[in-house]
Amino acid sequence: MAVKQTAGRDQLGVVAPKFAQLNDDVLFGEVWSREDKLSLKMRSIVTVVTLVAKGMVDSSFEFHMASAKANGVTRDEMAEILTHEAFYAGWPNAWAAFRVLLKVYGEDADDGSGKTFAPMFGMGNPNDAYAQYFIGNSYLNPLTDAAEAGVGLANVTFEPGCRNNWHIHHASKGGGQILICTDGRGWYQEWGKEPQVLTPGTVVVIPAGVKHWHGAARDSWFSHIAFEAPGEGCSNEWLEPVDDASYPA
Repeated sequence: MAVKQTAGRDQLGVVAPKFAQLNDDVLFGEVWSREDKLSLKMRSIVTVVTLVAKGMVDSSFEFHMASAKANGVTRDEMAEILTHEAFYAGWPNAWAAFRVLLKVYGEDADDGSGKTFAPMFGMGNPNDAYAQYFIGNSYLNPLTDAAEAGVGLANVTFEPGCRNNWHIHHASKGGGQILICTDGRGWYQEWGKEPQVLTPGTVVVIPAGVKHWHGAARDSWFSHIAFEAPGEGCSNEWLEPVDDASYPA
């Protein structure tokens, strides 16, 4: 899935259209999207380290720090990266980078629920009620009361490598599910089709009757909002696990 970037055209499209095109289409559209060669998480780490080494902790650095967070680099990992780099790139450079880390990741201590991963809509509690249908640990944070609001919205967070079983949302009319991806990186797959990479901003519409699964990438936490589409005769059928042989590398 290609990384989308429009900053070049938005800011320099009139003054330097070729530079803008190379920035948006080549650097981000091609190089950053080569996940078969290097994961988004690793590309973010390489970029942050390079910018710190050059002493560039401007607004572009804040963007890349936020991208690193979205691509699954936890606050603890980033702190260790900057501590290690301080001895090679210079103490003042690391100090400046830590100020950006605090702005992007926040200063709150880890609450033990997710290794400092802080999803936009909250981690919630361990998803114990559905744990039997997941490989790995997941967390559930209800956002609305379906009985009161008429619509059930919940933020679901997956630890790295966690995924739910194959399952089907049944309905005699309407129904299905919508996923709005908010944090980290994950996977979605329908039966008989290739897996789809999920990143913040991805929206997946799952019709009733479609066998599918979704979860986190191996090297990234992942969160999405799950919305059960209104329908009649709605029910969920949980099926076989997505074993390691079937799970995308």
